[in-house]
Amino acid sequence: MNVMVDRSERPSGPSPQPKRNQGWPRWGVWLVMGLVATALILPGLVSSESADEVAYDLFLDRVAAGELADVLVDNQTGRITFIDDAGATFETTGPLELSIDDRRLLADSGAAVRFETPQPGFLQTWLPLLLPVSLIILFFWWINRRAQGQMSGMMSIGRSRAKTYSTEQPGTTFDDVAGYDGVKQEIREVVDFLKDTEKFAEIGARVPKGVLLVGPPGTGKTLIARAVAGEAEVPFLSVTGSDFMEMFVGVGASRVRDLFESARKMGRAIIFIDEVDSVGRKRGAGLGGGHDEREQTLNQMLSEMDGFEGSEGIVMIAATNRPDILDPALLRPGRFDRQVVVPLPELDDRRQILDVHVKGKRIHDDVELDLVARGTPGMSGADLANLVNEAALIAVRSGDDAIRADHFEAARDRAIMGQKRESMAMSDEEKELTAYHEAGHALCAALLPTADPLHKVTIIPSGMALGVTMQLPAEDRHTYRSDYLQERLVILLGGRMAEELVFGVTSTGAGNDLVQATEMTRKMVREWGMSERVGPMAWGSQGQVFLGDDLMSTRDYSDETAHLIDSEVQRILTDQEARCRQLLTEERNALDLIARSLLEHETISGEEVGRLVSAAARPGGATDPSSVDSSAVDSAPVNPEPSDETPFTVDPTLGDHSTVE
Repeated sequence: MNVMVDRSERPSGPSPQPKRNQGWPRWGVWLVMGLVATALILPGLVSSESADEVAYDLFLDRVAAGELADVLVDNQTGRITFIDDAGATFETTGPLELSIDDRRLLADSGAAVRFETPQPGFLQTWLPLLLPVSLIILFFWWINRRAQGQMSGMMSIGRSRAKTYSTEQPGTTFDDVAGYDGVKQEIREVVDFLKDTEKFAEIGARVPKGVLLVGPPGTGKTLIARAVAGEAEVPFLSVTGSDFMEMFVGVGASRVRDLFESARKMGRAIIFIDEVDSVGRKRGAGLGGGHDEREQTLNQMLSEMDGFEGSEGIVMIAATNRPDILDPALLRPGRFDRQVVVPLPELDDRRQILDVHVKGKRIHDDVELDLVARGTPGMSGADLANLVNEAALIAVRSGDDAIRADHFEAARDRAIMGQKRESMAMSDEEKELTAYHEAGHALCAALLPTADPLHKVTIIPSGMALGVTMQLPAEDRHTYRSDYLQERLVILLGGRMAEELVFGVTSTGAGNDLVQATEMTRKMVREWGMSERVGPMAWGSQGQVFLGDDLMSTRDYSDETAHLIDSEVQRILTDQEARCRQLLTEERNALDLIARSLLEHETISGEEVGRLVSAAARPGGATDPSSVDSSAVDSAPVNPEPSDETPFTVDPTLGDHSTVE
């Protein structure tokens, strides 16, 4: 499984676009408001002359004494400013209308008396009128701006939303992608074609117009496309399938036209459509009939791809994790005529991906990345990145200064089995039942020759399970033999059979085991031809209803065949249950040792299970797990090489091989 890992700091972003004229800047409005406030407030705060304040009675006494030379009276405010014979200026506040006696006193004092009525300034006169008028004008201006924005939005609704990446912006390259040599080779052909078209033209080779990246989520399809953007010295237009969709019919088709027109103006360019299944789904399928907007968008895309000329230099790259629902017209030669599978990473790829993700992190010497890679089958690049980050978080919570091997172990357990529920209260009876249940799984896994190596057993509740028996394959499996699957059934039934042998009853803890065993057996009989009575015949499961393909169709086998399939499924399960019963009955002493060790330690390793099995197999074998000397007892021979048998291609839904109750 090939996983791409981004080691660049930032992806290449969209090229800067020129800013539109957006009217007055915000600081200009605040500047005008500040100037107006200053003009109103400053004259009242700053006086032209400084004068001492005196009481009005003292002012009258000095007037009567004839000590004043000049008097100025403000008729509007009653403010009086006067100058005495010594030239000192004073101020006081009197009544707005002086009495007759006060006026006579001022007239007889011999001072120069003046009465003034100040005229209002320009702002004081017009501001009360200008302010409401200005507010009305600003309101209508704001309404007009909003209307223009809405109209511009309506006019640009058919514009493509693709982001343009230019060669000036650094981005991800193929060196940042761990593994995926085959995928990079196929994609590199596209890059080489765009860089050196003449080399291909000399031989007469024609590079595919469209490349479809297919793979599970998290495998790095988008990262590969970003690497193409970094490698190709041509413009790169990136858009997602959902960007074409809108509530108005015809908008998506308009955006497709605009996208291809923009690419043609650039000459040679790469168009990348992520999640193309959202717009390229089969037409006329599903319970709800057709979807006008989606189908028109797809039709326009098909038309534009047909319009490509070999000399145009435009290549399309699309990514999806659901190729089965794409319209056949989209996948025919001349459109997306090359499909590049981006699978889950293999063992070597996972090792390279871990090397990338541990950079910049403090790793302890006891961490073996080879062992971590072997213990993560079926994980994508995104899963591995999350695993390393989760291990770092656990190290921080534990107060350690480096990420240790047990932190990776805890992070993997949490990813596979869920968060441990150590605070969950279980009765002694439930603990003993769970211990024997997991001991049954572990004993079968340790003794059966083709089973995957046993990694560890625990009765600590994790996620929705009360206990877990974990097996880790020594290497990645791509095909599964019939003997391996039969022994897998024995392991799945081991927990239920251990409960029945020891306690004489069964519990609901085996519910998930029975579901897995029944589903696997049904595939063995119905799809993989592993039943002699049914023979080399295969009937696949029903298709997805929403596609509409199998909505009105019936199953492709008769009732007699259905009865035969059910009887064969029952027979295989019954035979493997009898085999499991015989195995556990013969190794009852080892079953008790493993269960007691689980009750004592709660978690034991696969090596410890092997030692307990070896100790129980000796003449007069041990009955107490504490009496087993780990240094003196060799591990039990577990999982020898299987016999030769023609392998078959397995359905990837088998997944990993951990048993969870």
